[in-house]
Amino acid sequence: MVRRLPLYTLGAFLLMTAALSAVAWTTYRSVGTLPGRDFLDGPGWLDAWFQGDSGWYHLIASEGYSYTPGRQSPIAFFPVYPLLVHVAGQLLGGDFSTAAGLVTLACAAGAAMLFAAWVRARLSPRAAVVAVVLLLVYPYSFFLYGSGYSDASFLLTTLGAFALLERRHYVLAGLVGALATAGRPVGIAVAVGLVVRAVEMIAQDRAASREPVLVGAGGPAPDAPPPTPSGPLPWRALVRAVPAVRWRHAALLVSGAGLLAWMVYLGVRFGDPLAFATVQGAPGWEQPGGPRTWFKVAFFGLLYYRDWDVAVLVVPQALACLAAVLLVRVVWRRFGWGYTAYTVVSLAIPIIGTKDFMGSGRYVLAAFPVIAAAAVVLAGDRRPRWLAPAVAAVLLVGTVVATIAFVHGVEVS
Repeated sequence: MVRRLPLYTLGAFLLMTAALSAVAWTTYRSVGTLPGRDFLDGPGWLDAWFQGDSGWYHLIASEGYSYTPGRQSPIAFFPVYPLLVHVAGQLLGGDFSTAAGLVTLACAAGAAMLFAAWVRARLSPRAAVVAVVLLLVYPYSFFLYGSGYSDASFLLTTLGAFALLERRHYVLAGLVGALATAGRPVGIAVAVGLVVRAVEMIAQDRAASREPVLVGAGGPAPDAPPPTPSGPLPWRALVRAVPAVRWRHAALLVSGAGLLAWMVYLGVRFGDPLAFATVQGAPGWEQPGGPRTWFKVAFFGLLYYRDWDVAVLVVPQALACLAAVLLVRVVWRRFGWGYTAYTVVSLAIPIIGTKDFMGSGRYVLAAFPVIAAAAVVLAGDRRPRWLAPAVAAVLLVGTVVATIAFVHGVEVS
């Protein structure tokens, strides 16, 4: 089963898509089309997912970017996903809402299979299966099942870049990484993770080359690849590996070109290369940088004044961030420095950059090593066998509830 885990994962993803789409469609029919969505004319099971920021991506795909200083503007949203939606929408005769859902589903299916291949190579069979299940039922994973959001495309490019790096395709990894950095603000974490992981791989190769290899009965063949050391290497080993970096490794720096190109475009067209960050302070979003945002004054204000209508939406996301941070040590011990660097940066950006944790639930999904680390904890030998299924069942209930709320127009994340 584990050898075919990516294929089984695709099947499970399609089943989850069918089940959650049925829930979303049923809810959508009872609620009716929300104001501002009268143009939706695609299949109902996809139109049901067209909520929240889907409207911004539809605007970009159909009309392009614009920017009005001091007001909410589409330049807050990075270009890779809306460009994919634009191309798909042209093929569908201008139906950009349907294109958004189909692009999300295609990207999510690929991302789920890449994640399954990643955990299959690093975890025990049971832990790998648990990791896949956690990915599929994590409450904020409902954004992967047809919503007009960029989470699926970003996860696909991120996992694709790391998969290419593991196979020593440095140039391709850098190019796919560039799509990630042009896909979301946390894309810079991909560039950081790729570079650290490449140095770590050099250090691992150097360490393995110094270990004696026994040839004969029970030993590896003479042409077998060097074994990967267990556990993270000492950080000094990474420092000593830096001089061994070659030009082929430096190709990974291309991954930063996506963000750079986006900033150049914003600077040339709108006069502000950081407009995607500047616009976050606009009325309605009101998430400017500064101590009030960093120290979550708004979040604690919600709790102090008992504004439960909003707190019920942001507290679960804060808890998801807390759980992810607590799992970082497991990521480091099991997956090494490169994936830890990616995880830390990808979590730090939304945690520091949001005033009340709104939206951070989706960003935890992007920190995919955390999901694998959670599976390691739940599937450990000292854990009761029922623990992982029980947690998955609770998360699945959360996914269904989040889906229903989302289709009702609630800003879930």
